[in-house]
Amino acid sequence: MTDAVPLAELTTLRVGGPAARMVTATTEDELVALARETWEAGGPWLALGGGSNLLVGDEGVPGTVIRIATTGIATRAGDDPHTVRLRVQAGERWDDLVAYTVSRGWSGIEALSGIPGSVGAAPVQNIGAYGQELEAVLVAIDFLEEDADAPRRMTAAELELGYRTSVLKQGLRGIVLAVELELHDTSPERDVLGGALGVPVAYPQLAKALGVQLGDRVPVEATRAAVLALRSSKGMVLDPDDHDSWSAGSFFTNPIVSEHVARTMPADAPRWYVEPEAPPEVVPLTALDASPLEQFLAHQAEAGASDAEPDAAAGTDDDEVLVKLSAAWLIERSGIPRGFALPGSHAAVSSKHTLALTNCGGATADEVVQLARFVRSRVQAEFGILLEPEPVLVGTEL
Repeated sequence: MTDAVPLAELTTLRVGGPAARMVTATTEDELVALARETWEAGGPWLALGGGSNLLVGDEGVPGTVIRIATTGIATRAGDDPHTVRLRVQAGERWDDLVAYTVSRGWSGIEALSGIPGSVGAAPVQNIGAYGQELEAVLVAIDFLEEDADAPRRMTAAELELGYRTSVLKQGLRGIVLAVELELHDTSPERDVLGGALGVPVAYPQLAKALGVQLGDRVPVEATRAAVLALRSSKGMVLDPDDHDSWSAGSFFTNPIVSEHVARTMPADAPRWYVEPEAPPEVVPLTALDASPLEQFLAHQAEAGASDAEPDAAAGTDDDEVLVKLSAAWLIERSGIPRGFALPGSHAAVSSKHTLALTNCGGATADEVVQLARFVRSRVQAEFGILLEPEPVLVGTEL
């Protein structure tokens, strides 16, 4: 056990006050024992993995931080001869897991390369990037609910996974002990160069970087390399010498709105169908240009979507077409450029990507929060849309 540990040393934003008490678990049994001990003692507590999706206030955590440093990957054949099952300890580094699977020709998470943090944190917000989401490969987790007598297995369906959310993020308190995944064993399928072909490419930017069409299959190694290059160009791969990577990744989630709200956005605003299932291309929602609008309405009619106007205050009805907007685009169009900082602040918008708020060196949590509030207020004033933070906020709020 250690006392008064600065959490700024353990989070990728490099901000945050001290933990009054910290305990570290290196095995699953030790993690269960330390969690039970902490809960029996009472008081506030925080589970800490890689610290990559976390913003801790300057006052720190007055209670116990349980640092999860468990490791281990167990594999077995899947129920299908072309799949493999993995049970991964929560403390494993996520990107190390991706590298491990890619090296063996297992496909399903290669587009999630470069995401910082631990495996146990992945289901909390249903991590996703470049056309892949954890939900597609997650089978179950082993979970120790707060004050429970024993761990339990929770299936992916029980987690109610959604866009960057789950029941774990919405109030179910406890600790993820291990994660079970099912991946495609593509190693028997080889392209002409001998690489194991992954699942079809499902994201336009990634397809462009790979020089292929959407739906094409490429070697998993190629996908991983392309994703790492894309993320590095945006400052989204951790680098101690690059202050743009001193962040919590994307600070705001992409807002999901009704088609009717999306249609009020400027013509060049990027957007994508969410429900019903849509084609992979960007939705060409132009409010006044007949041709793109007709294309969208034609798709809406084919999908059987309702044309009824939703209650503006309530959001969308059950039959409404939902559209995802680009938070980065909204931020830039609200007048906030890359590299923007409030006067005298050591926190700034990344010079590579407006969706990341960064620590330029010596920033406080309060400076990051002030910047986030300013960005959110500018977007709300310009477009009437309230951005939601993606990181977990502890001891502070927007």
